[in-house]
Amino acid sequence: MPGPLEGVTVLSFAQHLAGPFCTMLLCDLGAEVIKIEPPGTGDPARRNFPFIEGISSYFLSINRGQESIPLNLRDERAKKLVFELVKQVDILVENYRPGVMKRLGFSYEVISKENPKIIYASISGFGQKGPYTLKPAFDMIAQGMGGTVSITGEPGRPPVRVGFSIGAGLFSAIAILAALHESQKSGKGQWIDVAMVDSQVALCENACARYFATGEIPKPLGSRHPLMTPFQVVPTKDGYMVLITVPEEDFQKFCNLAGRGDLISDSRFQSSKDRVANYEAFEPILNAITKTKTTAEWLTLLEQAEIMCGPVNNIAQVVNDPHIKERGMIAEVTHPRAGKLRVAGTPMKFSRTETEIKKACPDVGEHTAEILSRMLGMSSEYLEELRKGGVI
Repeated sequence: MPGPLEGVTVLSFAQHLAGPFCTMLLCDLGAEVIKIEPPGTGDPARRNFPFIEGISSYFLSINRGQESIPLNLRDERAKKLVFELVKQVDILVENYRPGVMKRLGFSYEVISKENPKIIYASISGFGQKGPYTLKPAFDMIAQGMGGTVSITGEPGRPPVRVGFSIGAGLFSAIAILAALHESQKSGKGQWIDVAMVDSQVALCENACARYFATGEIPKPLGSRHPLMTPFQVVPTKDGYMVLITVPEEDFQKFCNLAGRGDLISDSRFQSSKDRVANYEAFEPILNAITKTKTTAEWLTLLEQAEIMCGPVNNIAQVVNDPHIKERGMIAEVTHPRAGKLRVAGTPMKFSRTETEIKKACPDVGEHTAEILSRMLGMSSEYLEELRKGGVI
């Protein structure tokens, strides 16, 4: 079955990470994504290592399934092609710094006159308005200024970046789908403004809520939860595992399994709130207990007792996990030059309009002739003229 967004076409000016991650999600859902790139080198992300048979694995990871047309956007003939394409698409996504699309002649005001129903999504570091609008930003800047870095890492150690960059891309895809749904009722398009910093603030919802409630500034806590303990990564004899005891009954069962029933009656550890308040005393006791057995031994005991737990897998263990494979979270795609490649799959599963990742990332200009002839009716002779003129 085709994906749920079959028949939806996206014109993408997205580059680097946030924009392509958004358009990749739409592509995974069945949309056709036409990626506009600079002629020759293409998206700067194509130059990020490591490489597989000359293909950037970074570029592959966020551009799978998309189609590529290189256009020299400084050439008036290329701009005319954009306006012709705009008339036939449903969504436009761009993640330039605010003002760039306007200078190119492709602002929302201009584009919406060509296609009043278009959903036009702008992703940027700081959004389309505000004191920081024109500041450049990558995800690390957004994580720092949005609060994420301040609550990540171990107590007393330097702040730590979260190991993945997804916020703005996810929120943009959600906003686009909501606008697409609304447009079916109103018949109108609209402009979506998603900022990377805003996205990080939104993801810090719990930290913000605690600050509003107490006035205390949240700090890094390592892997543990700010309100419940144990709810964290703990060391074992041969590695680490995740241990969670939300109901007090589970904490009591854990103590009995460990042969430390005395902790149940210890006044310092009577409740999760008490254990959080007395964590400096509780942590060494907990770690000493969990280090007495291997991860596998603990998981067997804890699972039998129906206490929530899990291993801390490295990436090699993740991609080879039988459950992950069964869920289709490792997909195989074919690249015209590099052959079969593996990528992370999509977590979005549907009972009827199931998604399927079929294609790898495109080479620069791989789809130029096919798309321009199909959508704009251009002849091979005219396409050759545009190539010689440096337009495509």
